[in-house]
Amino acid sequence: MSMTSHGYRSSNIKDPKLLMWIFLASDCMFFGSLIGTYLVYRGRSLVGPYPQDLFDIPLTTISTFVLLMSSFLMVMALYYLRKNKIQSFRLATFGVIIFGSIFLGFQVFEFSHFAHEGLTLQQNLFGSSFYVLTGTHGIHVAIGVLWLISLLITSYIRPMTSKDEVYLDVAALYWHFVDIVWIVIFTVVYLIEFI
Repeated sequence: MSMTSHGYRSSNIKDPKLLMWIFLASDCMFFGSLIGTYLVYRGRSLVGPYPQDLFDIPLTTISTFVLLMSSFLMVMALYYLRKNKIQSFRLATFGVIIFGSIFLGFQVFEFSHFAHEGLTLQQNLFGSSFYVLTGTHGIHVAIGVLWLISLLITSYIRPMTSKDEVYLDVAALYWHFVDIVWIVIFTVVYLIEFI
């Protein structure tokens, strides 16, 4: 915080972080509307297949665990960059990329299995709301993975130091948001169906 000529303290918030918080607020409302739509149409499908016919909770639990562990690695990547431990930062960032990619692999497997079982986007209300909600989340994860790949490549092109922390910090905010959204989706879509 620094003093201005008027004696007031000016904010020390970095613009990229402020912009990311604004984006996440709007994205939160977007996902809220998708989750709300899923809940409104829950149980209203007139034809199958239905969630209880398709969901593999143990498999989805594993993919959820993988995504949560990627958040831990993201925290470690940020910690290492702040300490100027660039090799450790690269390793942790690579781990986040791998775990995010594994999660996406689980989602592709699940989508192809559901399609094979007859659940398409047009099949019923469950299919429409499920694919739009989880597919939108998957796109967010894919964007995060590509973003981290670009940061990792950048660290080899030009030296990164703790001064570059804000770039990873913004990516970490996005990544943690995507993970939190998945926890809500996993609870609302997968677990509530079996309660």
